[in-house]
Amino acid sequence: MIVLRVIVNALIMALELAGVVAAAWLGIHHPFVFACLTAALAFLIGLYLDYARLRHEFPFYFNAQQPRFVFGLRLVAFLDSALKGIAAGLIALLTFSGTDTDRTFLIAIVFGVATYFGVSVLRRLSLSLGARPERWGFFRLAVPMGLVYSCGVAMLAALGHIKVPTLYDLGKQIVFETPQQPGIDALSDLLFNLKQYVDSMIATLLNSFLSAETAQIVSLIISVNVLTGFVITVYAVAITLVVQAIEKARPF
Repeated sequence: MIVLRVIVNALIMALELAGVVAAAWLGIHHPFVFACLTAALAFLIGLYLDYARLRHEFPFYFNAQQPRFVFGLRLVAFLDSALKGIAAGLIALLTFSGTDTDRTFLIAIVFGVATYFGVSVLRRLSLSLGARPERWGFFRLAVPMGLVYSCGVAMLAALGHIKVPTLYDLGKQIVFETPQQPGIDALSDLLFNLKQYVDSMIATLLNSFLSAETAQIVSLIISVNVLTGFVITVYAVAITLVVQAIEKARPF
């Protein structure tokens, strides 16, 4: 039985890893498809969970046990989920699109590591505490996974694998390298470099009244890269739900 359980756990980990690799591969090779899939997943998962959350929270905000107009809650949940889906799709598109293939590949590795970490956390919470992966993950995992992703990007920059541009580099890119009507690839490259420059400037400003280590930590927390945590959470939740469904369909 112990050997069988080890084999089953290995198969589950392989399924989780396969889902993470598939998501990262799709982001590298088909960023528009990846963005559309991200938007759809965020909308569908959010629509179900936001409506359930609103029904649960209604007695907390209003002096009634059940809302009179259930349609109103459904409309709010729909609009909220639609906005989340659009935001997730845009973040996903800007994360993986671009002309720098080396940078995109490295970003995909960081994305995959963070996503697999999120899947592992959700599975552990599910086994140890009986947590509902879709509910706990969708509402609580985005910021922690964003911090993991932000730390990964910062580590690549510190090792020199991702260049931190100077103000001169940004000016040169805007004036000479960016077309008058930039496509999504050129815009993604520009926004990524701008994001890296802003993060470096924040760390420099914080360093004037904080220690170097503290300034670096604070800059990682408030980095724009943290927003990618929402995209990571969407795939961590989706992969966990699929693997759990397969596990329940074929009990051991």
